[in-house]
Amino acid sequence: MMISTRGRYALRIMVDLALHDGEEPVSVRAIAGRQDISGKYMEQIIGVLSRAGLLRSVRGAQGGYHLAHRPEEITVGMILRATEGDLAPAECVLDGAQHCDRRGACPSQKVFAKVYSAINGVIDGVTLKELMPDDA
Repeated sequence: MMISTRGRYALRIMVDLALHDGEEPVSVRAIAGRQDISGKYMEQIIGVLSRAGLLRSVRGAQGGYHLAHRPEEITVGMILRATEGDLAPAECVLDGAQHCDRRGACPSQKVFAKVYSAINGVIDGVTLKELMPDDA
């Protein structure tokens, strides 16, 4: 399993917003310049993050974005699931997955379940605040 460019950029965008979030909304242009990300691609990612409830938008000439929650309330898991979907290594470990004829007899399913649990434990245990530099 690999995290896509979209997921990696989403983490960078969210950290940038956390570092620069204040009274004034942060513009797409400002983030794009600091992060060296195409403004058009960034707008797509920001749309996904907004629909997931992680960002608030401010319209108008001085518009931009704010985090919808404090950095310590947003986990890496929330960000990655918004951009990547579920991070399961195999469909058989998902809740509500179609029944596999080999379930119970498949040696791989136990490994996939452990991998999935480990992935979720890590990404849900790291907050946006923890990704910020210590001097922020």
